[in-house]
Parts: sequence; C-alpha cells; structure tokens
Amino acid sequence: MIRAMAAALLLCALGGMARAAEPVEIRIGYLGRAASTPTLSLLDQPAPDDGLAGARLAIEDNNTTGRFLNQRFTLDDIRLKDGDDPAKAAVALADRGTGFIITDLAADDLLQAADAVHDRGVMLLNAGAIDDRLREQDCRGNVLHTAPTRSMLADGLAQYLVWKQWKRWLLVVGSHDEDKAFGDALRRAATRFGAKIVQERVFEDTGGARRTDSGVTLIQRQMPVFTQSAPAYDVLVAADESEVFANYLPYRTWDPRPVAGSAGLKPVSWDAAQDQWGAVQMQNRFMKLNARRMSARDMQAWIAARMIGEAASRGNSAEPKALRAVLHGPDFAIAAFKGQRLSLRDWNGQLRQPILLVDGRMVVSVSPQEGFLHQFSELDTLGVDRPETKCKLK
Repeated sequence: MIRAMAAALLLCALGGMARAAEPVEIRIGYLGRAASTPTLSLLDQPAPDDGLAGARLAIEDNNTTGRFLNQRFTLDDIRLKDGDDPAKAAVALADRGTGFIITDLAADDLLQAADAVHDRGVMLLNAGAIDDRLREQDCRGNVLHTAPTRSMLADGLAQYLVWKQWKRWLLVVGSHDEDKAFGDALRRAATRFGAKIVQERVFEDTGGARRTDSGVTLIQRQMPVFTQSAPAYDVLVAADESEVFANYLPYRTWDPRPVAGSAGLKPVSWDAAQDQWGAVQMQNRFMKLNARRMSARDMQAWIAARMIGEAASRGNSAEPKALRAVLHGPDFAIAAFKGQRLSLRDWNGQLRQPILLVDGRMVVSVSPQEGFLHQFSELDTLGVDRPETKCKLK
C-alpha cells in the first residue's frame, strides 16, 4: 500500500511538472493587403511576402528567447483581397485569441480595423501606413506605429540637405493625393530647417503606359524640357509616392543638379544596404530564411513583432493587458540595428527611429544630423513633436 501511494504521488508530481512545462502561447496576427502598386523599376517590385517575411523572422527570434521563459509565439496572417472588409478580418483574428495584430493597411482600412477591435482589448501595430494623420487628428489609443511618418522621412532628408548647404530646392510634386501629402511634409521640413523652395511644379499623371518600347527616347526628351527655365536651385526634391515620374529625373534634368525625395537620395526606415551596428548579421539571417534582401516593410514588421516579444520577456507574462502596460511604460525600448535603442512617443504611439538616406546602393547618411538638437531626444527632431501634436488618445 505504501509503495502504491508513493507511486501515485510520483505520478501526480510528474504530471504537474509536465503541465507546468507546457509553454504559454502568445498569438500575433498579421493583416495586410495582397495586392501592391507596380513600381517604375523592375528592381523595386515588392515580394509577395513583403512585410510578412520580417514578422516571421521576428517570431523565430521571439521563440529563441521564449524557450527560456516558457513562452511560445505564433503568427496568424490574413491577406485581404480587393473588396475584403478589414474590420471583419480584425474581428476574426480577435476571435482566435489574438491580442496583437501587425498591420500593413491603408490609413482608412487601419482605422476601421482599430475601431472594430477597440473594445476587445486588441492592440494594432502599424507597420505600413506613413500617414501623419494616423498619429495626429485620427490617432487611436489601441494603435502603435513602427512605420515612420511622412514628416519624419521629410525631416530626415531636409536635415541632410541643409547640412550640405543645399538650401535652395526645386520642388516637383505628383498629382495624386499621396504625392501631395509628401509634398506638404517637404514644405513643412523646408520651413522648419531653413531651406527655401525657389519654385514648385506639378507633374500631372496623364495615365500613359509606364513602359513602352520607345520610353527611353521619350523620357530623355520630356524630362529636360519639364525641368528647364527654373530659378537657380541646389537640389531637385521630388514627391512621387505614386511611382509615376521621380525615377526618371536623375541624370535627365535640364541643369546638372542632384535629385532627392522619391528618387535619387531617398529617406527610408531601412535599406538592404544597411551594414552598420550589427545589421549584417540581421541581413544574413533574413537572406538565409527568405532568399531575398530585407525591405523597409520587412523591418517595420520585424520591429513590431519584436516589440511584443520584448514586452513578454520584460513582463514575464503572456497576458495582452500586461504586455500593453509594458509597451506603454516609460522605460520601454527596442534594439533595431540602427545605432540606438528606439522608444515610443507617449503622446501618439509613434516609434522614434533614425531615418536612413540611401541612393539605391549605399547608405549615404543617417538622420538626425549633427547639430540638430532637442531638449529631450534628438530623434524628436524628426516628425511631429509633443508641443505640435493634435493627437488625443482614446
């Protein structure tokens, strides 16, 4: 009888240990659009898993640490097609027990998704939309942003151009709404940092074919004529998020001037050429897993998923409410191979981050630039600062 009781106690103890050894699951969703806008250059065509691949790599990284903390991270992705409802998709992820959703959606789609799960306690991490209004008048308390804003990108570029003493700008803006929004950000940056826009021109999208057999000849004639007779300027700054004209500008302007903005010297959150601060190790791991280079969207999604993993590690919890408290805490920061730890702006949920300035082959510089100071963080010289914000989180 004594031996039987001892055996029973041992079995109970072993069963309890087995149950305790089962890792707790932290579910992360990924919600994005399947289609993408074609680019002018064949080299810039986004991969089908652009963004999603970065989140998958972060899940692997989270699970490496999670094994020591008895945590297991999973990724559940939904790719929306034209006509699909982002709100329903977000609710579907919430119904599966997902406490965090990484999104790569247009601004209006993101707001619909955020509002649909607001009362469910689900947090969204925006890894795609760069619209300033999502952090300002249309901000949401359940949305954090790892993608930079247009104003951050414009400020990063403007600081470098001013540092180079290229203060006279010829600004060319496309005719689409996204182009105009980037144009507004560039005007704001010029005023903010002491540059002068000597003239503005609008490039109208006439809807012609992007690629034709005679395209090179036509463009070679069109672009010099379009840019001639301008007042003296140091640099042509293009706002062309629609991918209509900007990449045709370098080496084709009437005056021999550098091009920046949407072509030439571009402000980005990440680039495949980034090789500083341990980034080569990151790039190699991504290449091994995906057989391609890491894009800005990949990196923004990686940071989003890693932020959740970092919060789970610090809080030693899998409860979404506890992880949100860690993310919103004053001491939270994340390392992201960009030279310094990144933190969140408590007034609008935007991730502070340096802006890389790239030419398609190399990282030319990194903003904020030397000499642009701030009383709290030099990263807050990029984008909308606390005294300027229109955000009222709710």
